[in-house]
Amino acid sequence: MRRLTVGRLAAAVVATAGTAVAIAMPATADSVETESRTEAAATVEPDMLLAMQRDLGLTETQALSRIDQEAEAGALAEELRADLGTTFGGASFDAATGSLVVGVTSAEAAAQVRAEGATAELVEHSESTLVGVTEALNAVGELPSDVTGFYVDPTENVVVLTVTPGSAAIGADLVADAEVDAATVTVVESEEAPETFYEIWGGDPYYPGNSRCSVGFAVAGGFVTAGHCGGVGTSTTGYNGAAQGSVAGSIFPGRDMGWVRTNSNWQSDPYVYQYNNNVVTVSGSSVAAVGSSICRSGSTTGWHCGTVGAFNQTVNYAEGSVSGLTRTNVCAEPGDSGGSFISGNQAQGVTSGGSGNCSFGGTTYFQPVNPILSQYGLSLTTG
Repeated sequence: MRRLTVGRLAAAVVATAGTAVAIAMPATADSVETESRTEAAATVEPDMLLAMQRDLGLTETQALSRIDQEAEAGALAEELRADLGTTFGGASFDAATGSLVVGVTSAEAAAQVRAEGATAELVEHSESTLVGVTEALNAVGELPSDVTGFYVDPTENVVVLTVTPGSAAIGADLVADAEVDAATVTVVESEEAPETFYEIWGGDPYYPGNSRCSVGFAVAGGFVTAGHCGGVGTSTTGYNGAAQGSVAGSIFPGRDMGWVRTNSNWQSDPYVYQYNNNVVTVSGSSVAAVGSSICRSGSTTGWHCGTVGAFNQTVNYAEGSVSGLTRTNVCAEPGDSGGSFISGNQAQGVTSGGSGNCSFGGTTYFQPVNPILSQYGLSLTTG
């Protein structure tokens, strides 16, 4: 698919129907040390392997190998991001080769990447530069309704700004208003129309007021979930109809993070429900690299898997724009909001919204879990 920078919009307009692209961004605070490769595969639940085979078209051997490769790639990406500083141009996991691909802005940095066993690609822009572009776009204020989101794509070394069909000029105007280099932004027309999914184990249903959402992950004293599921003070009931607690923290829009403080009748367990009478035990919250496999649990559609497409996605919902989300090609539907995203046994985030459904597929975004833990001083329940 051909894409154009804003500076070339006069020549043509890019159109796409729901394209998902990759990104790598700085890891959030509070992430725990990544497990070794052998530990990563050894601790994966059998049903997660089955879901990866079903949704990613892998054999069991391929799924186990990929889990190991992704764990190594994620750890190496974090190490190189810290070591290379402003010469780091982003990173992604290449499923075809099972290796990490790292963009760099200098030959010296490329040599360092190769010495660590990763593939180096010379790029024009550093990751920090592109992150700065997204920050400038976020700082413009309320986004036009025809702008559906933006994110850093390390495979193209640009910021991708998505707009509704026929709205490329509106995207270009936003870039101009943000006063960023137009060469760093590609405007893409897309049919996607993100919306929030309204509707103690991760993935279980709970009821904030008259709505239904899904539990993200258990924490000491309650659980994390999506902010749009309910404002502070909203009373909640559990999957069994019993009084559960109330929303103790909520941010939406801007971010999509929240947590529910439960009463003494509820116990926090380190599990994510797979909707087949089995669970995944949560062991930590190390961030999975772009391209890694990831699975989601939610009270409407159950357990589905896909891959990580991008970090630090900004999405413009009808209620307002939300930044800092992670983009995936996992399907979801209303009621799945707040539910768990997990890679291996590492908690990744809570379902925010997206487009499409689980009959035809789509794009789903999640709010990373580590910023929620940091925002509210919470402790993830692990086992």
